[in-house]
Amino acid sequence: MRTEDVLAAIATGMWCWDNASGIVTLDAEAARLLGLPAEPVQLTEAAVRSRFHPVDWNEIDGVVNLAVAEGTLAEARLRIMDGHGRVIRTVRSRSKPLIEAGDYQLVGTLQEVAEPQPGTAARTPITGDWRRSREAFLLDAGRALAEARSTAEVLRVAASLSMPGFSPDGLAVFGVAGERLTIIGHHGHNAGDEGPFTSMSVDTDYPAAEVVRTGRAIYLPSPEEYLRRFPVTWPLAQRFGRQSWAYLPLIVAGRTMGAWMAAFKHQVAFTPDERSVLTTVARMLAQALARAGVAESERELSLGLQRTMMPVLGPGIPGLHVAARYVPTGGGLQVGGDWYDMIQLPGGRIALVIGDVQGHDVRAAGLMGQLRIALRAYASEGHRPDAVLSRASRFLYGITDGDGDGSVAGGGGDGGGHEAGAGPFRIGGEGPDKGTHNGGPRFATCLYMEIDPVTGAVDIARAGHPDPAVRMTDGTVLLRPTAGGLPLGIDPDTDYPTTRFTLEPGETLMMCTDGLLETGGHDLDSGWERIRALLEGHDGDSLEDLADSLVEAVHGPGSHHTTGPLADRREDDIAVLLLSRQGPAVREAPRRTMMTVAQAEPERIAAARQHMRQLLHDWADEDQLDSAVLMVSEMVTNVLIHTDGDALIVAEVTCDDGGRRLRVEVADASDELPHKRHPGEMASSGRGLVLMEMLAHAWGVDPRGEGKSIWFELNEPAKGEGGVGA
Repeated sequence: MRTEDVLAAIATGMWCWDNASGIVTLDAEAARLLGLPAEPVQLTEAAVRSRFHPVDWNEIDGVVNLAVAEGTLAEARLRIMDGHGRVIRTVRSRSKPLIEAGDYQLVGTLQEVAEPQPGTAARTPITGDWRRSREAFLLDAGRALAEARSTAEVLRVAASLSMPGFSPDGLAVFGVAGERLTIIGHHGHNAGDEGPFTSMSVDTDYPAAEVVRTGRAIYLPSPEEYLRRFPVTWPLAQRFGRQSWAYLPLIVAGRTMGAWMAAFKHQVAFTPDERSVLTTVARMLAQALARAGVAESERELSLGLQRTMMPVLGPGIPGLHVAARYVPTGGGLQVGGDWYDMIQLPGGRIALVIGDVQGHDVRAAGLMGQLRIALRAYASEGHRPDAVLSRASRFLYGITDGDGDGSVAGGGGDGGGHEAGAGPFRIGGEGPDKGTHNGGPRFATCLYMEIDPVTGAVDIARAGHPDPAVRMTDGTVLLRPTAGGLPLGIDPDTDYPTTRFTLEPGETLMMCTDGLLETGGHDLDSGWERIRALLEGHDGDSLEDLADSLVEAVHGPGSHHTTGPLADRREDDIAVLLLSRQGPAVREAPRRTMMTVAQAEPERIAAARQHMRQLLHDWADEDQLDSAVLMVSEMVTNVLIHTDGDALIVAEVTCDDGGRRLRVEVADASDELPHKRHPGEMASSGRGLVLMEMLAHAWGVDPRGEGKSIWFELNEPAKGEGGVGA
């Protein structure tokens, strides 16, 4: 005997509910128990749902979800209703969810049980279970509406609410624009059905219009009641085939901002409990829509500010590739003080500027816009980088009430705010209260660069901003140390020295704000290591891909850049500007770098040591690397102690048939040549030339007109060989 026959003999049917497709398969006995002809059938979820008492359906829905989550059986008692809303029998359902690839099939049995049968759905008494279900529903609905971030999300949540016992199948949210009703959103209707309601006068004899006029809810439990109270607009509602309607005011801060319609295909008596549920949902819906409206207005304002203030890089520049990204912080209006710009200069030169005005508020964005315009004006007048920043500093000092005490949280850039060994980046930090100053003086960090696309000559002036980084043709990434001054707006008389170098064909220069480095709990040092690893690993030719990769490395994929639950990962604004010089790149081109250590900046000796280690990051002999760092430190220290000028360091790694060679020169303006001495054991100086004689393969001192150059060379040993001193 077949299993189906055995089950039918004991009045037990089998069913299978496919959650993915929404199709419910019933055998003959299960169909009979649901009041259908006794034959196997496949129905939609909605068709099956219409056969169950609404209260029971709400309960079984929660039981099934719990069973899916816990992998247990779902058991419940369900009242079966006929087409007139009368309860015809009670069945017991036992089912097991079979989960596969995120979806599930609910396979189980239906068996009739003895229960009191008379009564209708509308007259079923409210039980304690119903009240508990109502309370749980309101808690879930409140949480879901509170988490909605936009009007569209609010409407999706409202459409998905399954009210205990009387879930509506049609929803509409009306707004008010002047003296006319508008449709904000709807559910359970076809496209175009909203046409007659999109611009209806609030004086119309229509339930939603009356709710807006009076601020009082309207309940229409039957079509006859609708026709009696609103005969003029009844034909508009009649075509939808609904049986009951509830129109409730959406009130925020005592003002009616619209109306909410809940329509039902089955008749609802609108008992006090049911009205209580609807009223509570309407209040939560109104608050959610108000919050979403404010958030959308803020987003529109912030996007407008961004579009206005962020430049378009413009047409391609012969010989150069440029890419840029700006990502606002996750809080507030999502506007801040970071910016970038590209300026066409006379003679074919290009100016690139990136900066960061203190703060993350509207005032910071406004100051950023003013400062950007001022910088563009000064650059277009033909001023050199140092003059552009000097004028910009005086401009910002003047418009931010610079007569204050001028104190700046976190130090003051290169004018004396550094600490020795503070890391490769030097920045006039904005301190722990960055973004909290609503009034008083503000400052801005800035990096201004001019480049000749033909020769690759770069002139940079820096105002307390992170140094740029250069990715060489062989993948080596180095910070490019540049001289600098205080952030803009602190001291109107600050000087901004200019640093010059050449960007070789195939090399890429990166300029960024500190948000790219410090986001995610990093400091400047660890943040730089994260970015450097990404720059070194980039092997594509697309600067756009590299710009995306830099942003994603800091706070996740592009889906996180917009508003949403993950927006708070953006702790600071991020601006990044990439520049690549086109041309035939030579993979074995020399690595060349230079930096200046001024008399007033002895702490930059530590940066010089770090810079040498970055240049020789893949050097085969660690002992030689330590020797090179030691000799550079001694040479620069001797210049600062024994002369009155600055030290210029030029380092180059070349490659020939015999392997790689490091040559380092330290030049100064003094004519006095160094002398080899024999210091005693307790002497504190005099070992520089002795060390070079011991550690270098070659060294020397070359007079250079006004000044001299001390140099040394190291030959990289082949793998497996010892280096100097082996």
